[in-house]
Amino acid sequence: MYDYDLLVVGSANADLVIGVERRPAAGETVLGSDLVVHPGGKGANQAVAAARLGARTALLARVGDDAHGRLLLDSQRAAGVDTAGVLVGGAPTGVALITVDPSGDNSIVVSPGANGRLTPEDVRSAGNLLAASRVVSAQLEIPLETVVEVVRNLAPGSRFVLNPSPPRALPAEVLAACDPLIVNEHEARVIVGTDLGDSPEDWASALLALGPRSVVITLGARGALVASAEGAVRVPSVKVETVDTTGAGDAFTAALAWRLGLDEPLAEAAAYAARVGAAAVTRAGAQESFPTAEEVASLCCAIPGDATSDSGSAAGRTPGRTSGSERPAGETVQGESR
Repeated sequence: MYDYDLLVVGSANADLVIGVERRPAAGETVLGSDLVVHPGGKGANQAVAAARLGARTALLARVGDDAHGRLLLDSQRAAGVDTAGVLVGGAPTGVALITVDPSGDNSIVVSPGANGRLTPEDVRSAGNLLAASRVVSAQLEIPLETVVEVVRNLAPGSRFVLNPSPPRALPAEVLAACDPLIVNEHEARVIVGTDLGDSPEDWASALLALGPRSVVITLGARGALVASAEGAVRVPSVKVETVDTTGAGDAFTAALAWRLGLDEPLAEAAAYAARVGAAAVTRAGAQESFPTAEEVASLCCAIPGDATSDSGSAAGRTPGRTSGSERPAGETVQGESR
């Protein structure tokens, strides 16, 4: 019996958000809105998103002993996340600098801070958390060697989900554990390192050849593709009015990981995650935008024909865009630690 539906091992950042009419060109200064500070970070976002949906969730992360760290801990606890695995100190809390344009699209620069000090030893010390978790989710806003250690310490029978953002080449040991590997086109190209071909099906084949058990490719307004040895299925997108895409990809990943832990087929889990991501883009902010299960059900009812077919192929939908989409404007990049 698992104590947690989902353990998220990853980053916790303070999101410093400014609205802009357009992104500045190189060397250009533009005026923006008042600065707003939100709790964020891909790891913390995923934990809150899952807990808000009703998943029993824990977070393994590191924050600074500062105001931003207290903001993040308060946010996790308010959502119902178990924060016993959140370590405090070692460096300032990580910060994400985010600009959001009138269309709701965003650009992000991350200063890792304490996230860069989450070590393999921290993972080994959290063995009880890993042993108690049905699904473990990770990202790459923490050191890669820490993610490797997560893979090495997975409990027998648990499932590993990875969103490799910001993307980089991955060791075979990590790729072989992914079920699924969740990427957009940009991330897929970085991981494969060669020409992907012309279609998402080609990209999925190239990724599966590297060893993951399954792959989910998010395609922006075109939806998503889920693929495994059994074949590939397209998941269309949800049409909603986009306010802010910040954190939508994290909401998608968290919902997918949780539903897979309930033994849903990959396509069904992706269709549900699509509705969660779509709901998230209709509100400003990252964690503040994440829906409850009741809100996701309401969105489903509001969209005619949004369902999963009897054959198990998804007719559900994915978010229109995610943080770090395949367009350069949506790419997340990692800055220097402060």
